Amino acid sequence: MKWTSWTKWTEWTKWTDLLHNVHFVHLPASTSNLQPPFAFHSFLMHCDAPMKSVAVFCGSRPGNDERFIEAARRMGREIAEQGLTLVYGGGRLGLMGEAANAALDAGGRVIGVIPQALVEREHAHGGLDELHIVESMHQRKAKMAELAEGFVSLPGGLGTLEETFEVWTWAQLGLHRNPVGLYNVGGFWDPLIRMLEHMVAAEFVQITHARMVHVADEPRQLLLSMAAHVPPPVRTWIEPDET
Repeated sequence: MKWTSWTKWTEWTKWTDLLHNVHFVHLPASTSNLQPPFAFHSFLMHCDAPMKSVAVFCGSRPGNDERFIEAARRMGREIAEQGLTLVYGGGRLGLMGEAANAALDAGGRVIGVIPQALVEREHAHGGLDELHIVESMHQRKAKMAELAEGFVSLPGGLGTLEETFEVWTWAQLGLHRNPVGLYNVGGFWDPLIRMLEHMVAAEFVQITHARMVHVADEPRQLLLSMAAHVPPPVRTWIEPDET
């Protein structure tokens, strides 16, 4: 998509109507003088290179709330309907399988990446467009990052947290400029957001780095917010082969 002038008013209003409900990590009152993660004038300047693929991090278990399962299905469908490729951990169980199946059912393209040791344990999905079997968990994350132009985290456990924070840290270190999003199903990520606010207040996390993450409770809003992502200027501390 390219925005070249204000003459495309109908398209512009369609996007702003969707984006007005999107929210980002809330920061302490002392930071209220800072700019939001993106402004509409910046949005116009940065929409000429839209995302083409999204990595989804989520649980290999279904969790204890039906909303988690439905949210995974909705995200999978929305990714497909927006013409994006879904990249994920390659399993067929839990929220991972629900998101992948929903995307496939909606006619989307799905790519899985899974370590050999987890093929049997996670019951690797046999119906994907591509399934990459790698040797280690690190290779799995690196391959997913290579294939994806954005990252979305749904409810999950320790693995989901680890994957989320790793790609977020890679953005902080300047290794990529892709958006990171939290799909906040039923307030699932609220405790993490409060912890992040605490870390900012304690001056262990810079506000710029905290505002790299997009948060929304609807899949379409979240993906549109991520598509409008304006990467902040960051210093490149290390190179990819040094991770």
